Amino acid sequence: MSATLFYDIGLLFTSDRDREEIAKAAVVVEGAEIAWVGEAARAPAADHRIDARGRAVIPGFVDSHAHLVFAGDRTAEFAARMAGERYTAGGIRTTVAATRAATTPELAARTAGLVHEMTGQGTTTVEIKSGYGLTTGDEKRSLEVARAFTEESTFLGAHVVPPGTDADEYTRLVAGPMLAACAPYAKWIDVFCERGAFDEAQSREILSAGKAAGLGVRVHANQLGEGPGVRLACELGAASADHCTHLTREDVGMLADAGVVATLLPGAEFSTRSPYPEARRLLDAGVTVALATDCNPGSSFTSSMPFCVALAVREMGMTPAEAVRAATAGGAAALRRADVGVIRPGARADLVILEAASYVHLAYRPGVPLVTQVWQSGRRVV
Repeated sequence: MSATLFYDIGLLFTSDRDREEIAKAAVVVEGAEIAWVGEAARAPAADHRIDARGRAVIPGFVDSHAHLVFAGDRTAEFAARMAGERYTAGGIRTTVAATRAATTPELAARTAGLVHEMTGQGTTTVEIKSGYGLTTGDEKRSLEVARAFTEESTFLGAHVVPPGTDADEYTRLVAGPMLAACAPYAKWIDVFCERGAFDEAQSREILSAGKAAGLGVRVHANQLGEGPGVRLACELGAASADHCTHLTREDVGMLADAGVVATLLPGAEFSTRSPYPEARRLLDAGVTVALATDCNPGSSFTSSMPFCVALAVREMGMTPAEAVRAATAGGAAALRRADVGVIRPGARADLVILEAASYVHLAYRPGVPLVTQVWQSGRRVV
């Protein structure tokens, strides 16, 4: 197996707490994995050499919350919110109708386009949810599309209750026949535990059934107000509670004690003009924080992890290092992955070279396309 040396790295940000920043660094990649990390002056010989030309290198971003399988457009809804209308999640039903009407090739093409956008902005691992089908056949179809792009596929049949359907009856469908059809194509199960969506008892029934079927648990929790989502995530041993916008002191303590990752989605707050999550409060309590795009057509139509990093620093009280760590190692923790989101020997060789001397420029120069090279599993993809 040949080795490739990445040398003349001005500043390497590894997201590895043992040694997070290395100046004048080098990385050796063998095949799809990282073989060596350290100062360039001590780098071993390699078959090939990539000159970073003094630029910063970070791990590939891990976007652990995205809704990419959909059709249609909700531009009018966004414009209405910007004119002062309140977000209530009701527009999801608009996307459901468009998604059901789309062909599978159309859904696959839209998903491929969004994944391509993400890759160009440094994302090398992405989680993709269903949730815009809400029938057994459409949810299964959505997950089949998702699995073509990622192993991190999530069954979100419990996104909203379809119009004209009894909520308890739909809960039984999701926890029964729909789950049975979708579980072979999913790694995770998720529920939108929120007023206007699924209450605590309904969410517990669905998540417990998914867990019994061998799926990992994730929860849309506490986005629109205080509620039972975080408590339920901790009770069921979820990998991640996502949104976490409205938290009580008890919620924060439970997340810390249970080791549940708090996945924050600042693109949603930006697009809905809602209060941002209090990341500083979570970090100070010892909670592991992840950042993700929540890419979806209604409440956060961004595919840019650098944008979310900039929002986290500007609006949520995170330092640049904390934000980049949350967007890489934090996202990996939310997916219970140790092989991505970090630059250390044995990890997958996912590297992002920035057109900047430091990762701090991701927040310092928001909106500027700083990602100049992306390497995924040791292969250059951008």
